[in-house]
Amino acid sequence: MKSLRAQRHAVPPREPKAGRRVGPNTVNAPDRLLLDTVRHSGYRVVLLMLAAAVAAAAGLLLPDALAGAVDATVSGERSWPQVLWLLAVGGAEIAADVAAAMLTARVTAADTAWLRRRLTRHLARLGTASPYPDGDAVSRLTTDCTGAGTVASTLVQLGSAVVVSTGAVTLLAVLDWRLAVVFLVSVPLALRLARSHLRLTADDLTAYQRVSGELSARLLDAVSGLRTIAAAGLGERESARVLRPLPQLSAAGAGMWHTQARMVWKAGLLLPAVELAVLGAAGFGVLAGRLSVGDVLAALGYVALGMSLVGQVPQLTNLSRARSCAGRLVEVLDTAPPEEGTFRLPAGPGTVELRGVRVGEVLRDVDLTVPGGSTVAVVGRSGSGKSALTAVLGGLRRPDSGEVLLDGVPVERTRTEELRTAVGYAFERPVLLGATVADAVAYGSWAGSAAVERACRTAQVHDLVVRLPEGYANPLGHTPLSGGEAQRVGLARAVVRNPRLLVLDDATASLDTVTEARVERAIGEALPGRTRVVVTHRAGTASRADRVIWLADGRVRGVAPHDVLWAEPDYRAVFTESAEGTEGTDP
Repeated sequence: MKSLRAQRHAVPPREPKAGRRVGPNTVNAPDRLLLDTVRHSGYRVVLLMLAAAVAAAAGLLLPDALAGAVDATVSGERSWPQVLWLLAVGGAEIAADVAAAMLTARVTAADTAWLRRRLTRHLARLGTASPYPDGDAVSRLTTDCTGAGTVASTLVQLGSAVVVSTGAVTLLAVLDWRLAVVFLVSVPLALRLARSHLRLTADDLTAYQRVSGELSARLLDAVSGLRTIAAAGLGERESARVLRPLPQLSAAGAGMWHTQARMVWKAGLLLPAVELAVLGAAGFGVLAGRLSVGDVLAALGYVALGMSLVGQVPQLTNLSRARSCAGRLVEVLDTAPPEEGTFRLPAGPGTVELRGVRVGEVLRDVDLTVPGGSTVAVVGRSGSGKSALTAVLGGLRRPDSGEVLLDGVPVERTRTEELRTAVGYAFERPVLLGATVADAVAYGSWAGSAAVERACRTAQVHDLVVRLPEGYANPLGHTPLSGGEAQRVGLARAVVRNPRLLVLDDATASLDTVTEARVERAIGEALPGRTRVVVTHRAGTASRADRVIWLADGRVRGVAPHDVLWAEPDYRAVFTESAEGTEGTDP
């Protein structure tokens, strides 16, 4: 097995950085994504194409069948064979249209689900390195995946319209080449209308999707902080902030509808004008004896079919929207995820070293060592970099420069599964995931019921859980938890991993001091000899730690026992301000 030094020398340069766009040219990336989406449809899109082909064939046969039935009836001949043929063709078209509608729904649903799975996996790989706000990510997962997921059905419908239009013009020429010439005069105008529509709607659609994502991000932030907004009495101001992009959204939407309205009325005038011209030419054909009454009806049917491509304005809009949505999805998919680590962690006490770590302007040039098996408190004013420091310790966030090592191994080069086993995190506002309370505690681990119960006892939440109607099997959605109770469940989730490094980011802030002290003692008994890093605003908690890391303005101002730092007035002021800002605790 290679030594760690040999492994370090063998590691290639780490480029590109996580969160940066990759690829030499992403101009055609949206189209490639749409093509992959169509390919994913597989047999479903083949069936949809077959249904569309049957509908198109039946539609093209229908005018001739109608002409035959009318001519037979007018001439007084036996007409029931022609009428039966007309009914058969019409029935086939109706059946094919129904089948196509059902398949369109299936194809769109399957493609949308595939895009959402792909985007979700990539967002999960990006993790905390993702540059996309929560609301924007939700918008891309919902609206944009749905928009791009319609591409297969949209292309089939447009392709069917092209086949029908081409076939109608051909049959019109077979009927009378003069009628086809009259019709073809309108084709350049129709193509110009379609091209103009696509060009004018593209920018508005892109702007609409972008602003929608921004609105979603702002709205999600506001909903998450409703109580804070209400307590501060800033509802009106927050509403104004959330709705500030609304004029841009309105302008983009108005631009789309204005363009579509112009296209619709122009197309609406074009079809009657072409029909009138062809009808006039057909009239001369009847007078000359070239055409029958049924042929005139067939000619009008072929004209309507020939102009069906112009009637696909909504599908042209959908295609433009699909490309716009695909562009937003590609932005995420082209964002480089953090490089996967390959190193294994050796056995160790959980010693953490930071060498020249910098995270934006939040942390600057941090050098420190957390001895294995020690308990270290992290204190500092709000915005001093405490959460950023705890995030880089266990690899939740990668530093912009510098290096973090756990038991001598670079954290960002360590295998993810090993890192998640070795480091346990508990947060001030834990998000609990899982079907039951037991699932929430065991989330992300292979812990059994006995380990889950031990962790809950350590976190002082076992007595609460066993009082629930179904105990540990109680549905999480039917388990009301106060802030302190949720924190203790989140703490149990971190403890159940049996980590060598336990990081508590204000994870006991909602507990009263007595409960917090009991939790600390229980953790010490359950995880003896493990390293603990505790972010705190309480002097009592800091005093029980072996050492205190005092942060100020993104730099380490001091590392020493609490009693030593207490002599500094600025250090004492950190706890004075925190005490004044405390809103209350839950037992």
